[in-house]
Amino acid sequence: QVQLVGSGGGLVQPGGSLRLSCAASRSIFSTNTMGWYRQAPGKERELVALINSGQYTNYATSVKGRFTISRDNAKNTVYLQMNSLNPEDTAVYYCHAFQSRYWGKGTLVTVSS
Repeated sequence: QVQLVGSGGGLVQPGGSLRLSCAASRSIFSTNTMGWYRQAPGKERELVALINSGQYTNYATSVKGRFTISRDNAKNTVYLQMNSLNPEDTAVYYCHAFQSRYWGKGTLVTVSS
């Protein structure tokens, strides 16, 4: 049973924007801190951003000021707005529910001209 469904990846030019979405079941969303990780080719998976039920957020230094994580409790969805993208942001992005330890399938973001 799929618990987290991520979407929104694609190809974008440097300097462009994308928004990722991750829909979760209500039972997961309401009880979990939600986050986004990414894994670039040949690199370890890294935390990009997280948000808890109280709207506390935290970001990786590399994306601070460019990415914004948010959650819509009515839609059980977490978003990652990515602006000023650069080639170093190219990776597969994974949604994560921390307490339940669920992972989304991953969505590919490619930043290239």
